[in-house]
Amino acid sequence: MQPTTRALAAVAAVGLSASVLTACGQNNGPSVYYLNFKPEQSQQFEQIAEEYTAETGVPVKVVTAASGSYMQTLKAEMAKTNAPTLFQINGQEGYGIWKDYLADMSDYEIAQALQEDAQPITNAEGGIVGVPFAMEGFGILYNEEILDAYFALPGAKVGSMEELNSFEDLKAVAEGMQARKDELGIEGAFAATSLAAGEEWRWTNHLMNGPIHYEIEDRGVQDFSDLADFEFTYGDNYRDLLDLYLQNSTVKPSLASARAVSDSMAEFATGKAAMVQNGNWAWDQISEEGGNVVKEDKIKFMPMYMGLPNEENVGINVGTENFLSVNKKASEEDQKATRDFLNWLFLSERGKELVVNDLGFIAPFQNYGVDDVPNDPLARQVQEALSDDTTEALPWDFQYTPNQQFRDLFGQNLAQYANGNMPWEDLVSKLKEDWNYEMANQIALMD
Repeated sequence: MQPTTRALAAVAAVGLSASVLTACGQNNGPSVYYLNFKPEQSQQFEQIAEEYTAETGVPVKVVTAASGSYMQTLKAEMAKTNAPTLFQINGQEGYGIWKDYLADMSDYEIAQALQEDAQPITNAEGGIVGVPFAMEGFGILYNEEILDAYFALPGAKVGSMEELNSFEDLKAVAEGMQARKDELGIEGAFAATSLAAGEEWRWTNHLMNGPIHYEIEDRGVQDFSDLADFEFTYGDNYRDLLDLYLQNSTVKPSLASARAVSDSMAEFATGKAAMVQNGNWAWDQISEEGGNVVKEDKIKFMPMYMGLPNEENVGINVGTENFLSVNKKASEEDQKATRDFLNWLFLSERGKELVVNDLGFIAPFQNYGVDDVPNDPLARQVQEALSDDTTEALPWDFQYTPNQQFRDLFGQNLAQYANGNMPWEDLVSKLKEDWNYEMANQIALMD
């Protein structure tokens, strides 16, 4: 897929090496200050910082924000004299808030080395101001053993995965499996659609990604504010796949609002369902589930077919919500030191080892091959999708949704729809109304 140029537009819990922190506080030469987003990786980043400093003599300071406090911590740290030189922004909202601090990274080595399907954040002039560094993918996960058992049944509507490349094919397979679930030893073609409060993100974010992506393409959207109103052009496609999940599941649609993600993943892991919508992060949960029957070489990704344009040539959704940015208000020498550090971490052979083995990232750079990924089957398939120049991988355009308030309201209405308490037409009307209202609020915050 050709990369697009549209703009995606508390006190920290600090883990620091004392020597590195002191050096950064007193050093008069170039230094790097990274404000880390993920508490679970604080130790790894501190060790990386120490190794880099030992090798180059350039001090690297790592501060890790407490869980859920990154935005507050970043605002506080940016107000200080020795502000972070390297930080993370989360797509739309991050670009809008921090655009005055974002250095143009277009000529950085890591920007030049991005794989084709890795979409950076760009500013209004087309300059790269945010670089993706840890990619993830989502789609429909399936247990190949169960699908193969269905294909072997007399009268199967589709004969193999090679023949399945459209919504009509997926519908035929799902309904065929549901009708013959006893023969297959399953309780449903799909695991439960988890619509419990707080669990709706797979449908408000991920299922919405395709419809949002193609509306953006159709309308030539270049910036967050260009979607002040949302037409939901591909709403019927969204509904088609949602209804397929609900009607061919392990549970009745009316029970979906009582099911959590953990419930649906347990159903898939234990062989009660053949398919479930989720991402590569689900492998740990599946493999560690008591009674898991899904073999490592039999779990596969399928695109989320719903009748969208050109879907026979479209793969899974690949992207990230987090991007690395450099503080353009830092001194030139500190910006250069930060650039050198990024170059070493992501592009050197030693850095690559640390990225894959210590940080566990699926890194979207050209020097990472299919084997340069964490040791799990779904991560390898995401890397294959990134490296495949024959199939389009959809970027994570669900980040164009206004805010969490909108997603919460949408999730509540989806539960009402599944329960039979809200007609689809009313859900669409509410979605548009809530989108327009919350988008106006979000744009006002960015001004």
